[in-house]
Amino acid sequence: MSASLLPDVLIQTYIGSVLVSVNPYKELEIYSKQQMERYRGVSFYEISPHIYALSDNTYRAMKTERKDQCILISGESGAGKTEASKKILLYFAVTCPTTEHAAALGDRLLQSNPVLEAFGNAKTLRNDNSSRFGKYMDIQFDFRGAPVGAHILNYLLEKSRVVHQNHGERNFHIFYQLLDGGDDELLKSLELERNPHSYRYLVKGNCPKVSSISDKNNWKVVMKALSVIGFATEEVQKLLKIIASVLHLGNVLFGEGEEEETYITTETQLSTLATLLGVDGSALREALTHRKLTARGEEMISPLSFEQAVSARDALAKAVYGRTFTWLVEKINQSLALKNELYHSSKGSSVIGLLDIYGFEVLQHNSFEQFCINFCNEKLQQLFIELTLRSEQEEYETEGIAWETVKYFDNKIICDLIEEKHKGIISILDEECLRPGEACDVSFLEKLEDSLGCHPHFITHKLANGKTRRVMSREEFRLLHYAGEVNYNVSGFLDKNNDSLNRNLKEVMCQSDNQILSYCFRREEVIDQKRPEMAASQFKHSLTKLMEILMSKEPSYVRCIKPNDAKQPGRFDEVLVRHQVKYLGLMENLRVRRAGFAYRRRFEAFLQRYKPLCPETWPNWQGRLVDGVSALVNHLGYKEEEYKLGRSKIFIRFPKTLFTTEDALEAKKPEIAVTMQKSWRGYRERSKYQRIRHAVIVIQSGWRGMKARRRAKQRREAAALIRRVIKGFIYRHEEYCPENEYFLDHVRCSFLKNLSKNLPKSVLDKSWPKSPPSLVEASEHLQRLHMRNMVVKYCRRIQTEWKKQMMQKVTASELFKNQKEIYPQSVGRLFLDSRLEREQISLKVLQTLGSEKVQYGVSVIKYDRRGFKPRPRQLLLTNTFALLVDRTKIKQKIDYASLRGISVSSLSDGILVLHVPSEDNKQKSDAVLHCSHVIELVTKISMLARKTNCVDVRPGSIRFAVARNKEGIIDFVRGSELKVGKGKRGHLLVAAPRIAIT
Repeated sequence: MSASLLPDVLIQTYIGSVLVSVNPYKELEIYSKQQMERYRGVSFYEISPHIYALSDNTYRAMKTERKDQCILISGESGAGKTEASKKILLYFAVTCPTTEHAAALGDRLLQSNPVLEAFGNAKTLRNDNSSRFGKYMDIQFDFRGAPVGAHILNYLLEKSRVVHQNHGERNFHIFYQLLDGGDDELLKSLELERNPHSYRYLVKGNCPKVSSISDKNNWKVVMKALSVIGFATEEVQKLLKIIASVLHLGNVLFGEGEEEETYITTETQLSTLATLLGVDGSALREALTHRKLTARGEEMISPLSFEQAVSARDALAKAVYGRTFTWLVEKINQSLALKNELYHSSKGSSVIGLLDIYGFEVLQHNSFEQFCINFCNEKLQQLFIELTLRSEQEEYETEGIAWETVKYFDNKIICDLIEEKHKGIISILDEECLRPGEACDVSFLEKLEDSLGCHPHFITHKLANGKTRRVMSREEFRLLHYAGEVNYNVSGFLDKNNDSLNRNLKEVMCQSDNQILSYCFRREEVIDQKRPEMAASQFKHSLTKLMEILMSKEPSYVRCIKPNDAKQPGRFDEVLVRHQVKYLGLMENLRVRRAGFAYRRRFEAFLQRYKPLCPETWPNWQGRLVDGVSALVNHLGYKEEEYKLGRSKIFIRFPKTLFTTEDALEAKKPEIAVTMQKSWRGYRERSKYQRIRHAVIVIQSGWRGMKARRRAKQRREAAALIRRVIKGFIYRHEEYCPENEYFLDHVRCSFLKNLSKNLPKSVLDKSWPKSPPSLVEASEHLQRLHMRNMVVKYCRRIQTEWKKQMMQKVTASELFKNQKEIYPQSVGRLFLDSRLEREQISLKVLQTLGSEKVQYGVSVIKYDRRGFKPRPRQLLLTNTFALLVDRTKIKQKIDYASLRGISVSSLSDGILVLHVPSEDNKQKSDAVLHCSHVIELVTKISMLARKTNCVDVRPGSIRFAVARNKEGIIDFVRGSELKVGKGKRGHLLVAAPRIAIT
């Protein structure tokens, strides 16, 4: 065995959002209240891994995203799952917002742990405090994040431990705590002795004392916890009587007479037992030694053999303890329940689930309980694979993210082997239990061999090779679980699956004076002739429901690792740990996480949360979601390697990127709060007078209405009104008639009142309250009228200057959107009336124009037809023509009527070509111009000339007239900066830089 020392600082680490925790087997100074404050509100990966960090991250995700969460704790028996769950509960109890109710609930929640551990935990060979039942707890939080309720589900208590323990193991803790910690008066009232060896149910493991457990101190803790949870003193006394009765029941012995009749040899024990159980002693004696049978409607009493009587006694002990444990959990749930509301009924609340369930077990002798426990772990492993390996990789493929598949072992084949309908082990076990005739454990094993003999994960002594046969008995079958091979002995499988109790024993118990037992053993159970569901099937169905609960929540994982089998601190067994890491799928999870993305959210959720950080997306984004997310991440400065956009989700690779975004959101919240406060103060001042006036009216009407002589009249009117409403509701689908006229009028009036309060305030708001069937047509007509009214009001409010600006912007959008690279830069800039001051235009030119007014002027560069030399010019636009001016001289006049078209490129340059026709016999070349405001200029010319349809945005070269029957060509290429010059082929070459889109 390879072993090494384990440093305390290395007991916890992360694989993505999965916390891997190693049991240190000793108390560490890392769980103090100071540590809780250190991890409170801190981003998940910001400081060292810790179970408090996982708890805080889950809690904050529940609060911010308003989505139910769950924490799944898994690992082998003895890996520290129970301790991890207690740390998580402690963190929630200490750090959550505190109210009087929340503080009391937190105390009850924490105190439920020692109670459930006392009644449901026991010492095993692998763990001194092993959970012998499964526990799932839902903690409900209100909108502020304060705990308001909780609920516990328990799974498959190991009842067989009550009557039998393997060597070196103990029964449930509560028996030893009662004997060691109970005072003398209590033990005397229960007829108990302090020596555990006096009780047959406590001596089989030969381990009454454990050095790491103080039963006396734990007894005090349990008694205090029962008081905090809300158990009355009388209830505790009745509960302890049941615990004592189980010990006395184990000491009831039987003898066999000459005619093989069975009788009880310990009458004193029987009398004490009957007193503690609150039942009739003679009826109990009869039920323990005889069985009641029903054949053809007639009841018969049949004596039990010695072995059958012992089995009946043990079955009663298991039933009493098991049902009492279920009652205990229900009682705790009543104490933790959200008061005055149904469970999960609060709309503003969210839930965090916590799963602490038995770990995978491989014992020297594995029976029905280990089979169920390991089946449960198979299902949890399947869920882990589904949510962390398969679903994540499938999500990448579905979203179109480039991905290299990571292979992993899928244990679905093992789950199907156990639970498949009609073919699985559980179905075969149920069939064998229900089969008429002499069914036994051996026949069950033979049927398994016949049905599953070819399965690669199933082996028996008969099917095995020679080497395997030497380590397997003939009564065993082997399953190749995800965690390794386990041999199960079929002895007792059928009895434990039947989990049956003789009918006459049930009849005796349902007549008990102990209210707990009378609640656990219902009379309806005796009357009902229907056969109860088998234990394995019942467990399978409860697991199915558990998986549905877990799948409905956002999971976080704690994978617990056991460092060694000796339960020694500081010792690290590398072979053992490697095996656990392998079968838990941590390496595959690590590879998926390294290659994948740490955070993913649907576009709508990401945009909804972070839209305040970008002016384009705040307060609402009206375009496509993917465009909104793209604009948001570009504004935030995300680098290309930091994120990917899928088909419906954004994937963020590094947690640091998300933390930076969260910090930016937190910094932005005060600004948003100030804006909301300003709006609220304005509203409050406006409504102050109305509130005062309303308050005065309410007080006056209330005072005057407090008259006794009006009460009778009001009640009569109320009764008549209720009758009319009920009658109208009954006839609501009939034609309008006296029976339903008031109800229908009320429905219509209510709708119109609600409509008047919830009318859309903006032409962009398309919402409209749903109308009753009788007002559908009227509602549609009102919606059209209201929309028309809002449009008219909106149009009247627009000023002339803005109307002109909007018309120009709309025209520019129609001409250049998605065609010209520099168009997005122009969207946010206003178009000016002129780019030239009046002083910059020559007075001589203005005199030449006469009555024509300059509507727009801008400086341009004209490239002449000989050598494309640049000439600075002014381009003046009037209502009928455009002028190219060189200082005081008009170089070219272009009538709008004769303008053939305007050509621009699709790149980021400012080149435009005005195509003009020949004049008489003198050919004028097309005007090749460069303008820094080309979008604005072309929009102005096309609108003044009323030739917006003559604007041509070309992605390639532009041809233009140089002289009669002679053309020139402008070639456009990419460059680092804007350059215009003559090319090698005599063309005008324009190099345009690439514009970065932000």
